[in-house]
Amino acid sequence: MHSKLYVLLLVTALTLIGAVAAPAARAAENGEWAVYPAASQLGSRPYFYLSADPGTTLKDQVTVANKTGAPLTFRLYGADAYNTERDGGFAVRTSQEKQTGAGAWIKPERSRVTVPPRSAVTVPYTLTVPEDAEPGDHPGAVVALDERIEAGTGSVAVGVQRAVGARVYLRVNGPTVPALAVEDVTLDQDRPLVPGAGTSTAVVSYTLHNRGNVTLNPKVALRAEGVFGRTLLARDLAKIPSELLPRQKIRLSERWTGAPQFDWGEVTLTATAKDVRESGRASFLALPWLAAGVVLVGGAVALIALRVRRVQAGRAGSAAD
Repeated sequence: MHSKLYVLLLVTALTLIGAVAAPAARAAENGEWAVYPAASQLGSRPYFYLSADPGTTLKDQVTVANKTGAPLTFRLYGADAYNTERDGGFAVRTSQEKQTGAGAWIKPERSRVTVPPRSAVTVPYTLTVPEDAEPGDHPGAVVALDERIEAGTGSVAVGVQRAVGARVYLRVNGPTVPALAVEDVTLDQDRPLVPGAGTSTAVVSYTLHNRGNVTLNPKVALRAEGVFGRTLLARDLAKIPSELLPRQKIRLSERWTGAPQFDWGEVTLTATAKDVRESGRASFLALPWLAAGVVLVGGAVALIALRVRRVQAGRAGSAAD
């Protein structure tokens, strides 16, 4: 019997797009279903904003809305959140991955729910914070995973399971420690072969690391200085994630068009967020490839000449003895 191999690819959508079933509520949705906090006496919420002491249990409700013309069945579970390596976006762990924070503490009253066509179902859940939970932010989500597997074709079929999650921003009460670091700054240069021929570019890469226990909204400024402290570049960077979650690190890069072809200096990246400011640096030597070749050849010739002189001096000393 021929069997198909299903590779389950969990696609999680966490973008706030619009209202579903409750006009005043904003929801995470993918066009077919939506997940959002149930309305409370305090009014509608775009996300779950929760705070608790260690050892306490919170109760809340999540709504799953079906926008299609057929019933849909979902698996409900809690998930930890993290920043993606590619662009620092907000993402959550799959149901197969181990949950260690808010994802492990969230327990829906029902782990499986069927939502009729063009309607919504609200499910209560509890969030129990362990006695030994670390203070600070523990972001996560309540996720509705479609049980359907959209199979591909061929002898090896690739199945896709889709999920949508309502974000949970949980803060465990206690000391908060914002901390940020700019690490592993590098500069890769693309220089023309001949000085003055073409435009020189460079790519500045760095790691932005949230070393603290609270979510940060970082800003990063790039500055480059040449010989004698001349300012070559100074600008604020735009491709920075709006949220850098606790203990997360992301690798980012910035292209520098018009980088110097002949200079010696330093690039500095300064990251700022609430109550924190840190910098990372890297030195650079910009030389056109032709000039660099001349320098290398000249250096090699100088080393050879020095070695020859030392050998000759040694022979002369031996002859004198």
